[in-house]
Amino acid sequence: MSDRSPFETDMLTLTRFVMEKGRKAKGTGELTQLLNSMLTAIKAISSAVRKAGLAHLYGIAGSVNVTGDEVKKLDVLSNSLVINMLQSSYGTCVLVSEENKDAIITSKEKRGKYVVCFDPLDGSSNIDCLASIGTIFAIYRKALGEFILVERDVKIKKKGKIYSLNEGYAKYFDAATSEYVQKKKFPEDGSAPYGARYVGSMVADVHRTLVYGGIFLYPANQKSPKGKLRLLYECNPVAYIIEQAGGMATTGTQPVLDVKPEDIHQRVPLILGSPDDVQEYLACVQKSQAGR
Repeated sequence: MSDRSPFETDMLTLTRFVMEKGRKAKGTGELTQLLNSMLTAIKAISSAVRKAGLAHLYGIAGSVNVTGDEVKKLDVLSNSLVINMLQSSYGTCVLVSEENKDAIITSKEKRGKYVVCFDPLDGSSNIDCLASIGTIFAIYRKALGEFILVERDVKIKKKGKIYSLNEGYAKYFDAATSEYVQKKKFPEDGSAPYGARYVGSMVADVHRTLVYGGIFLYPANQKSPKGKLRLLYECNPVAYIIEQAGGMATTGTQPVLDVKPEDIHQRVPLILGSPDDVQEYLACVQKSQAGR
């Protein structure tokens, strides 16, 4: 006779996975509580996005965030949900959000040992056209700066067939990026050209790159010489995921995860994806630098 509840299934939810790993680790439970608080916030954001009406939550909030992006009301709500849930977890000491100019210090009575950096609603400018959106976050241990690995089996293809970047900025591309894109469109070896896919939500573009292989590029250009994407809560989290899956993530001059942050909203170039594809891009960079 089984002691399993008739309502219990073998479905492995993320919450269950976090709880099981926490029990096996036999730690303090602080990280488990923190992760579950973040999951709760993300579920609430998902619910708000599904229920939002054009008249109430889709409308422009009438301001821009500290990094110059247009803020929508869902951004504000999502940011508040994440901040409140994380501070209530008693596991954080510092929060860094795309929506806040300054780092948020958790009050002493609720303070823990983790620093959480996050973009509460990446891709929110595309909500009105029903494009993919998502929450990006990274967890660092105070003074150590380590990520927490929660998935070990995802692997990216060694080489893909898709390139992803905003070619609307083609006039601002440097020589290396222009050459690389031409190689993808008109392969010199006579092979089939790469397909172009670009959503404009990094969550969606990086996820597709992870699943299908290929390369995602948001390089520096004449208009954004330091790049556009933020290091702490956009580039570092996805770079870590891609590297753990066997891929590469670079600024064009160094691995993204080797960049030492100098500002909480620091921007860097980002090129990531299948290792063979990223190496081919880096070869274009080296060729360009050698020809100067």
